[in-house]
Amino acid sequence: MARVDRSALTSEDAARRAVEAVWRIESARIVGALTRYTRDFELAEDVAQEALAEALVSWPRDGAPRDPAAWLVATARRRAIDAYRRRAGRDERYAALAHGLAEGEATSGIGTGPAGAGMSVVAGQPGSDPADVDPDRIDDDVLALMFVSCHPVLSREAQVALTLRVVGGLTSDEIARAFLVPVATVQARITRAKKTIAAAQVPFEVPDGADRTARLASVRGVLYVIFTEGSSATSGDDWIRHDLAREAVRLARVLSRLAPEPETFGLLALLELTAARFPARTGPSGEPILLEDQDRRRWDRAAIIRGRAALRRAVGPAGMGVYALQAAIAECHAVASSVAETDWERIVVLYEALGRLAPSPVVDLNRAVAVAMARGPGVGLRVVDGLVEQGVLAGSHLLPGVRGELLARLGRTAEARGEYLRAAELCGNTAERGVLERKASALP
Repeated sequence: MARVDRSALTSEDAARRAVEAVWRIESARIVGALTRYTRDFELAEDVAQEALAEALVSWPRDGAPRDPAAWLVATARRRAIDAYRRRAGRDERYAALAHGLAEGEATSGIGTGPAGAGMSVVAGQPGSDPADVDPDRIDDDVLALMFVSCHPVLSREAQVALTLRVVGGLTSDEIARAFLVPVATVQARITRAKKTIAAAQVPFEVPDGADRTARLASVRGVLYVIFTEGSSATSGDDWIRHDLAREAVRLARVLSRLAPEPETFGLLALLELTAARFPARTGPSGEPILLEDQDRRRWDRAAIIRGRAALRRAVGPAGMGVYALQAAIAECHAVASSVAETDWERIVVLYEALGRLAPSPVVDLNRAVAVAMARGPGVGLRVVDGLVEQGVLAGSHLLPGVRGELLARLGRTAEARGEYLRAAELCGNTAERGVLERKASALP
């Protein structure tokens, strides 16, 4: 039996971890610099992936370079140059064939115009050398990459997948695991997204004026979707997908540095303050722990401090935006010593303001919960029953779940049990479904 060199395996594993760490931290800067260099977003992402694959082979053998990010950029640049050479050679061959065809037509008396008419004979040329990138432009590259990944020509699913891939540095496998979809589905979304961007000729730039405002809102929306799925998984066995939520927080921090606008800070504040409760939201086996049962000493105080600091910068000339209002609600929970000591009246007011800025049945349902906490379950139930009459959230487990909670507090246990069980049937997340079933069985 062949002997295994464990020192070699250790070295190889260490190099692989180094590659993964560099890519996770620097991927956005690398792809951004390459996109500006090649003027081709799809090519830039492809050659960056090729450089990453080459690093996985050469770093374990030769050792990690002194400047890993520069090594990846230089390697990817060489791959891009090779691609342009192949493209130029191919176009020259096409031109030669067209020229020969035109000559043949001319001798046969079938002239159809200039040789190669309608064909591009000049390959696209790269821009400035990424090795000579002005450090002050790197942040612009990353921000431009975010704008490209979240361009409105893409579906929301494609925006999320592309952002996690090219800005977050996640692999297709990681994205697929996070959203519980097949790897092939993620790869297809990313491929279609890159082709759509190329077909739409989306420029690699940071837009100005109203276009910038609209596109920045789209970027924030994508990060919010990523975090929401991480913090309250809609399906699967885990209630919280920590990796996905952490990635959204990291990207929100990056965005707040690149585009320090009030609502960007509002988003960051919301994510930090919500994530601060993660350590207390699940038990030893991953089982959900509801707010009233959480050990608040386990909340992440550093995240709360960061979130409150961001919230102070989230008030613009027109007051709070949608994310800032949600962050202010999260702050009410973060500073309270218990559920009973929470300023529920302020939360009701904040939800009312949020409902005017961004009307939504979910906002109305959350306001009903706050009303119930501030003024009693009977008052809150009337608000919930109004939503039932409107026929909103018909296929969601949220409405019967809340209604069951309020009925239970009013002592209407038979009705409450029915609502809990109906909510459990509609719930796609295994952990949350278990909570609803246990509530139903615990009723007298």
